Amino acid sequence: MMFPYFCKNFKMVKKNNNAFGASLQEKLKAFERLLNIMDDLRIGCPWDRKQTFDSLRHLTLEEVYELSDAILDKDADGIREELGDIMLHLVFYAKIGEEKRAFDIKDVLEGISDKLVFRHPHIYGDVTVSDAEEVADNWEKLKLEEGKKSVLGGVPQSLPPLLKAYRMQEKAKGVGFEWETREQMWGKVMEEMEELKTEVEHSQSKDRIEDEFGDLLFALTNYARYLGINPDDALERTNRKFIRRFQFIETESAKDGKSVQNMNLDEMDAYWNKAKETE
Repeated sequence: MMFPYFCKNFKMVKKNNNAFGASLQEKLKAFERLLNIMDDLRIGCPWDRKQTFDSLRHLTLEEVYELSDAILDKDADGIREELGDIMLHLVFYAKIGEEKRAFDIKDVLEGISDKLVFRHPHIYGDVTVSDAEEVADNWEKLKLEEGKKSVLGGVPQSLPPLLKAYRMQEKAKGVGFEWETREQMWGKVMEEMEELKTEVEHSQSKDRIEDEFGDLLFALTNYARYLGINPDDALERTNRKFIRRFQFIETESAKDGKSVQNMNLDEMDAYWNKAKETE
């Protein structure tokens, strides 16, 4: 099915995007090579023949996390390499689907292309949008038009909890379920903080404390989203900062003939402050 280009700047952007990199023919040839290699591996390699959807799942998750690490490290070569590993997995799943007579790589590519065209009516239709936020809001509404029963239905159950909370809040916001002001959001954070404090001081129930702690994390996640901060990225940034500073304590104390196992908190805190000064 052919779709006309209604966005006046689309062709210009498309041309500029080709200023760097291989030609379309070269890209298609490279992709064809990977498909052919996958065919060879499923025929000739005992390990590759043995793999199934289920056996590949945990390996795919590992590759995605390795890509995440490369992105956080701003390692362009690493990103390229990890994208290749993930591309292999995508082709692998498609090959297994083809063997099962369920789908093949053509079905996969046409499916995502059709979805992108439908969900970008401001590019392939006559819809006008003012900014990226409006595009995201329209995206969620269009998903409901596709027959999705819930706005939250597209959030994977196995997504890490912090990221899941962030994505659920994004999707709910897309249909108008959103605080109107930053002050209202912060008020909710303080409300949950007080409720947690009350449970910690007066409750003997771990479940009730855990519930309130979860509510506070959810509210903080929502506040971060409102500020334009991804809480998962923010927490990982702090994780890396902690690792960097704690390893400074270990290495610098060792230079002074000390060991963290034998140091008290005041001694370690002194090295911690030195680590902060070096940043």
